[in-house]
Amino acid sequence: MRARTKLFAPLAVVAVAALAGPASTALADSGSTTYSATLNQINHSGGSGMLTLTLTGSTARIQENWTGLAASFGGAPYPHVQHIHIGAQGVCPSTAADTNHDGVISTTEGASAYGAIGTTLSVKGDTSPASGTNIKIAPSGPSTNYARTITLDSKTIASIKAGTAVIVVHGLDPSTLSKQAQKEKSDLVPSLPLAATSPALCGSLNAMPVGAPQTGSGSTQSIEHEGLFGLGGGLLVGAAGVAIWARRRTDKATDFVS
Repeated sequence: MRARTKLFAPLAVVAVAALAGPASTALADSGSTTYSATLNQINHSGGSGMLTLTLTGSTARIQENWTGLAASFGGAPYPHVQHIHIGAQGVCPSTAADTNHDGVISTTEGASAYGAIGTTLSVKGDTSPASGTNIKIAPSGPSTNYARTITLDSKTIASIKAGTAVIVVHGLDPSTLSKQAQKEKSDLVPSLPLAATSPALCGSLNAMPVGAPQTGSGSTQSIEHEGLFGLGGGLLVGAAGVAIWARRRTDKATDFVS
């Protein structure tokens, strides 16, 4: 009987290992890396936001929230073109980038810090640099809750992994600019005012520590893992109960014999 009791004791360990093992392996072998960027205001836009990007191969699952930007433009919701900029220093520009001293860091003035457009974060359709100034497929209004899964090209992927990718959201309220800047044309689309294409939010894209929570991910992955650990805990308690029951039966048998 005592030999039988010893057989029940390891059941908890075996049960938990059987569950936790595959879950841990799935996480380690998923091949995914999550990156995040805190979007801080630039050019006194008054906005702020957060973006997470989960990269699996060439597929990027992007979730982003920002608020506080210009609300309207020409009587319509303000289109805020946004991109993953690549190939430069991987940082946001300082006020020193304003080389013409008009009080605004234009897109080209900031390029030495964050680089050229690698991917356009459009709400639909094309995501190439060619759509970088297409206001018809840009998120619009003072805030956004953006979620999209897209395919990245090799240059963007290389820049993300090298730590030189930067998220830039464009579009300023013209009324907040200096009188000089209000009269200037966009350095990207001369038919538009400077405010329309100048940076409003900026944030470097950095890899998140393994196990860090993903802001706004909406994923059920963590719930599933918690369920596995909960089930493992239940088996642990159950196995312990069986072991106690077996021990009591053994003790009673021993008392009866004596």
